[in-house]
Amino acid sequence: MLCHLSIRNYALIDMLDIDFPSGMVTVTGETGAGKSIILGALKLVLGERADYKSLKNVEEKCFVEAEFTLDNELFGKFFIQNELDFDSNTIIRREILPSGKSRAFINDTPVTLTILQSLTKKLIDIHSQFDSSDLMNEKFQLHLLDNYSGTTLDLKEYQNVYHKYVFEKNKLTYLKDKLILGKEEIDYKNYLLEELINSQLDSINYIELENELNLMKNSEYLAQILTEIKQILNNDELGVLNQLREICSRMDKGSQYSSDLMKLSERISSIRLELQDISSESEFFLEKLDFNPLRYEELMQRIDLIHSLYSKHKVNSIEELKEIRDSLSKDTSDLLNLENQILACQEKIKALSSQLANLAEFLHNIRAKHIPELENKILSNLSYLGMEKSKIEISIQKSDNFTVYGTDIVRILFSANAGIPLQPIAKAISGGERSRVMLAIKKIMSEKEALPTLILDEIDTGVSGRIANEMGKLMQQMASSMQLISITHLPQVAAKGNSHFKVEKTENSGEIQTRIRLLNHEERVEEIAQLISGSNITENARKQALELLK
Repeated sequence: MLCHLSIRNYALIDMLDIDFPSGMVTVTGETGAGKSIILGALKLVLGERADYKSLKNVEEKCFVEAEFTLDNELFGKFFIQNELDFDSNTIIRREILPSGKSRAFINDTPVTLTILQSLTKKLIDIHSQFDSSDLMNEKFQLHLLDNYSGTTLDLKEYQNVYHKYVFEKNKLTYLKDKLILGKEEIDYKNYLLEELINSQLDSINYIELENELNLMKNSEYLAQILTEIKQILNNDELGVLNQLREICSRMDKGSQYSSDLMKLSERISSIRLELQDISSESEFFLEKLDFNPLRYEELMQRIDLIHSLYSKHKVNSIEELKEIRDSLSKDTSDLLNLENQILACQEKIKALSSQLANLAEFLHNIRAKHIPELENKILSNLSYLGMEKSKIEISIQKSDNFTVYGTDIVRILFSANAGIPLQPIAKAISGGERSRVMLAIKKIMSEKEALPTLILDEIDTGVSGRIANEMGKLMQQMASSMQLISITHLPQVAAKGNSHFKVEKTENSGEIQTRIRLLNHEERVEEIAQLISGSNITENARKQALELLK
């Protein structure tokens, strides 16, 4: 059960600490006193979305901490599965930082909101006055039947198969769309692929092609230059090589008399040999410069093709073209496998559909079996709440489609008075009747779910007098096996609590703050009397309060 709640820097609360006792706890306070603020802080611990605007002082962090007493037999497995330290006094903490980020902790271990929510939904249920509209929701009506029928594990098994079924259905749609799109594109993709394959990208060296083309384009000019160089080097009279030969001859003669001249002679000989080598290579290069029109045309076509492919595919290199070629090859190959994938997917859907049909039928039978008993339970509770003439019928029909809850459509038909035909509960119920029906249902659900703590936030809205007293008694019965916290404006309900808290606003140095305090007997008499007679408490109201407390 919830045994302690600490709130810091949240909305109108600077600092608040509440110790919650067991049994039935009633909470009262004027409208706007801050009951919803305390409830909002508790919901933060339960995993609801954090809002930066909730910070009272935006420069400091806000935190809400709730302490629960837990049974190891019931919750130990959860802590082991999620690698958390179990403590019979477990502390759940939620923080909102000034940056707007939020953090969650279980026994000082950081956890995700998913883990936090999966634990707290087993610890506490908060029913607000607006949740009574859930009665009109067919999803809630089906959940009520499942809750009573005990189909949780069977429904989970069904849903595991259902999620696979939905996945395969979505996959089939995707594959079919891809096949249609692929067939429309396949011709064009094949054309692109064939063009890239025929271009023989793996054998292309673009730099070499470009160099060869440049040589051909400038072969005449280069031949002229090389011929002139040949003349300069090899002219019979004035050629550089002949001149160097004469220089070497003279230098050889002088080197006999000087070691320095010998070194110069060696250097000149080296230069002469290098020039002779250059002359030979130039002649060889000149012979290669013979212009070949066919080769020139081939090179031009090859380079034009590459530039065309660059432009078409919006790339700048041969390597990128190769990547596109390989990707196209894979796409066309994948397309050939699509039909086989579609057939395999259809077979899976067929098998899953058969499995779902069996599981859905099993769920239907369990639900249908428990309907009469659930109807009687609800009517029994309603009779206790002054609705003896009520009639209820839980209709269950099969649909042709699988949903996440099976194939059943569940509707609650209701009549509050004798002689009035059954009709959908949304049309058949008034505000006060809605509160009583919801309380009757909450009692049944709390017994089945064995929740440690249930908070009823003004579930008694719209009722008064004897019915309010009976609602209070029913809550007392519920509190015999759980902790029940009832936020109420009704004196009949407030008086039924084993303990009674009051929420109020106070002003401190011009600042409004919310606080909550446990009332002693005398304070409780005054509070209940005020609920009876308003701000001007009469002696008669005090007597009525004492009678209610008895």
